[in-house]
Amino acid sequence: MADIIQLLPDHVANQIAAGEVVQRPASVVKELLENAIDADANQVKLIIKEAGKTLIQVIDNGKGMSPTDARLSFERHATSKIRAAEDLFGLHTKGFRGEALASIAAIAHVELKTRQPEEELGTQITIEGSEITAQEVVVTPEGTSVAVKHLFFNIPARRNFLKSNTVELRHIIDEFQRVALAHPDIAFMMYHNGSESFNLPASNYRQRVVNIFGNKTNEKLVPVNEVTEVLKISGFVGKPEFAKKNRNEQFFFVNDRFIKSAYLNHAINSAFEGLIKDGAHPSYFLNLEVDPKTIDINIHPTKTEIKFDDEHTLYAIIRSSVKHSLGQFNIAPVLDFDLDTNLDTPYNYKNKAAATPTIEVDRNFNPFAEEMAPKRSSSGGGSASAVSFKKDTGASWESLYVGLESKGTRDEEDFSEVEFESEETTEPLFQDNEVGATQNTYQVHNKYIVSTIKSGMLVIDQHRAHQRILYENLLKSMTVKEAVSQQLLFPLELHFSSNEIPILESLKEDLESTGFIFSQFGEDLVEITGVPINVPESEVSIILEQLISDVEQEVPDSSFSATDLLAKSIAKSLAIKTGQSLTKLEQEHMVNSLFACKEPSVSPTNRPTFITMSVDDLDKKFM
Repeated sequence: MADIIQLLPDHVANQIAAGEVVQRPASVVKELLENAIDADANQVKLIIKEAGKTLIQVIDNGKGMSPTDARLSFERHATSKIRAAEDLFGLHTKGFRGEALASIAAIAHVELKTRQPEEELGTQITIEGSEITAQEVVVTPEGTSVAVKHLFFNIPARRNFLKSNTVELRHIIDEFQRVALAHPDIAFMMYHNGSESFNLPASNYRQRVVNIFGNKTNEKLVPVNEVTEVLKISGFVGKPEFAKKNRNEQFFFVNDRFIKSAYLNHAINSAFEGLIKDGAHPSYFLNLEVDPKTIDINIHPTKTEIKFDDEHTLYAIIRSSVKHSLGQFNIAPVLDFDLDTNLDTPYNYKNKAAATPTIEVDRNFNPFAEEMAPKRSSSGGGSASAVSFKKDTGASWESLYVGLESKGTRDEEDFSEVEFESEETTEPLFQDNEVGATQNTYQVHNKYIVSTIKSGMLVIDQHRAHQRILYENLLKSMTVKEAVSQQLLFPLELHFSSNEIPILESLKEDLESTGFIFSQFGEDLVEITGVPINVPESEVSIILEQLISDVEQEVPDSSFSATDLLAKSIAKSLAIKTGQSLTKLEQEHMVNSLFACKEPSVSPTNRPTFITMSVDDLDKKFM
């Protein structure tokens, strides 16, 4: 039998390796930025076109490469970071496997320009699909410039799997922010389609966080600093009242490398236990410094997951450090050892029981008994005797009607200005004019509405049903563009990060068609003067945050419009939640409104809104 195992050609092996390293344009951005940092650059510029699908270019002022190194940098497993296997346990650099440039060159057109400081001329290399098409001497600034064009040009299937430009740009910004946060001493700039997105000068860590997430972030930060034998922690956590619905402001850096760790994230959530609402996520920007020998960073192709030798110790230290900072800055209640001792209970009384207060009650008192009062004597001698008299109880109430005419001559006009006091009554949400209307709905566990039908029983999920009702009403108002707004007495100012403002600007027209009125868009500020008629002012920030989160989390797909996404997001935010009690009339109104919808059987997210159980199904339960 003939041999069937053979070595793969280099260009095929490079494309397979590229599948691990390059998943989307953001992966290229990460690798190129890390290479620039490893080159000791103090200024890095990122240029993006069409969310990275057309161009990704990183320009740095680092130490550059010689012509030989420039050519070798595109070979597989060619690296300047390690020499022996032992070096893997003492890594302080970013890229070390030597696969990044080789993988990128296998699936794109790459143009490299580099020059070392001591050289007058540099080197330019052009590669297309792993094949070097040109290498020549050029005049170029000190440092390195790598331009990646037409990503996945030779793998159309991979290119078709890319999301919309909005989603891909969001991933690129995420990678840019992670690298920029890890290195505040380096100046970073980012340009997308010719416009400047970020301009971050070299600064301290706090200023870098503020420059990325907006000036309003400064007042939200609580410093965390702790030094132990196994771990050094520095950075900031957000105050509990500023916890967000998404996880966009959660950053762990280990030895200046961004990582994801559900275990360490749980330590932060544990420290915030009891301080934030369910479903909210605290913000944190924490730098962890550990001995490189105690971690393994080569367990994941993108190196975003790290294996620690002793995770339990790190968990306890991080949790305690965050709790200590929250208490130190009066964010959380703690024991106060500097409390004035004069306010404490004296030791002489510590074993004594508290005296029970006594109340004296005249058990023989009768308010309906005849009242007796002292009467001064009219006799001489200046002495007075306590003589009781009988109170004329009749005169007291008859005096109320003194001055009124007799019934026969009383005129109705005398009562024209008589006002009656009455308690303010709150109108029910829905008016029911039918006296004795039959109530055939019931609420179970404040979650489901049960109603009877001819064939059996109907069970409705109140949250999903209300989503469907609101969704169709919102779509109708946005399509007709005749939504009613309620003007706010005072403008509402909401603060967002610099990368969230463009998302809101792109949705401004659709938001205005639902009833929102925007008076100002700033760098990190949105001013709102009007909101939809059914939206409470306190819910506006929640709705907009949820909307931004939906856009960032790859909702919608290309087949859905922004209007549809907006209606779904607002409906999800405004729909009544599980646990909310409804009156009988509100239950009936929801049932009627649901079945007046075009698609009553499913929620906007295509989940069932109700189920039916026939009498036969119920009978089978008792067999």
